[in-house]
Amino acid sequence: MQERTQRDKAARRPCKYGPSQVAELTAVRESELGVFLDAETGNTNDDILLHTIQQTAPVKVGDRVRVFLYLDPKRRLTASMRTPRMKEGQVARLRVINVTKEGAFLDVGAERGIFLPYAGMRGRPQIGETVWAKLYTDKSGRLAVTMEVEDELRRASRPAEGVRVGDHLKASVYNITERGIFLFTEERYIAFIDHREVQNRPRVGETVEIRVTYLREDGRLNASLRPPKETARIEDADRLLALLMEHDGKMPYTDDTSPEVIQDRFHISKGAFKRALGRLMKDGLVEQRDGWTYLTEK
Repeated sequence: MQERTQRDKAARRPCKYGPSQVAELTAVRESELGVFLDAETGNTNDDILLHTIQQTAPVKVGDRVRVFLYLDPKRRLTASMRTPRMKEGQVARLRVINVTKEGAFLDVGAERGIFLPYAGMRGRPQIGETVWAKLYTDKSGRLAVTMEVEDELRRASRPAEGVRVGDHLKASVYNITERGIFLFTEERYIAFIDHREVQNRPRVGETVEIRVTYLREDGRLNASLRPPKETARIEDADRLLALLMEHDGKMPYTDDTSPEVIQDRFHISKGAFKRALGRLMKDGLVEQRDGWTYLTEK
């Protein structure tokens, strides 16, 4: 008896497959639920169910099928022929389908979402948002995704050609740093926006319309999310006027206010603030006294 148990243990091999893996397995037996795939452990108890509803084409015993493995609600390893639409190392815009304490799950077209750990996040993506992400295999052999795609987008990008200052392009945000915002345009150009050129900061993954402000020698673009200066001056002046009217016709900000305070309070540069304030003063709508700006009677 002991000898047979030892032979059984020797014959059984450890399972080399786990959840969030793609494997090519052989169908070894049928059941009323579907077919069972050989887990290659030497023990039929480890066979993996490929349910009929998880089959994209009929499968019979002896067929080799490419499947995505995942855990069902009872934590049993299960197979599906709905495999990821992208290959490892590829980058794509993926939809966030769930967020947990450990990270998030993104839709890659497989039966289940693929895990995005917090360490691989850019910002804090929310359910329903679409972000740039790369598919890879983690240290445990499972498929995972990361939003660290700078190198891949750089290799996929091309120099901006036929673009002029003032042109408007569609682009999606792939990273936000202390320097500013990095975007990838529909034409596959890389664009950079300084924080001073932003009124309302977009979220990572968001698609926005940018205005080209500078063509760099390396083929990349500098851009802005603010309108041209003349338009911006009018809009900024209207915002300041509205603020004054909401606060009894006064505010503790003038030409002498620091750039940091102006950026924090109004999300515009000190220069833009002075241009807007100068327009209001020229029109006789405001005046500055003792470190404050006041509405005039006009």
